[in-house]
Amino acid sequence: QVQLVESGGGLVQAGGSLKLSCAASGRIFSITVMGWYRQAPGKQRELVALITSGGNTTYADSVKGRFTISRDNAKNTVYLQMNSLKSEDTAVYYCNADVKRTFWESSYAYWGQGAQVTVSS
Repeated sequence: QVQLVESGGGLVQAGGSLKLSCAASGRIFSITVMGWYRQAPGKQRELVALITSGGNTTYADSVKGRFTISRDNAKNTVYLQMNSLKSEDTAVYYCNADVKRTFWESSYAYWGQGAQVTVSS
């Protein structure tokens, strides 16, 4: 089994900052891509940012220049530093990781339980 546990969500005023963390644990051989997605009320889940094991990153246009994704491969942990937060960033943020549990298995996508981020204007 693989578990992803998120932390760091909360309530912040517009213009403020928050940092999300997501730690993967369990039977893990390797993790290729880790990322963050978000889902606002009444909307579909959308990509926020991705990072490969080599450190290559991808960002949604809406967060470029404000959010930074990083990871600690030794700790199987991914972070999302969110600055200059806006009310439209309010959503549940989900961590995602493509995990290989053994050398022989294909990778499988695992999800965290979600962390609420609320930005007040």
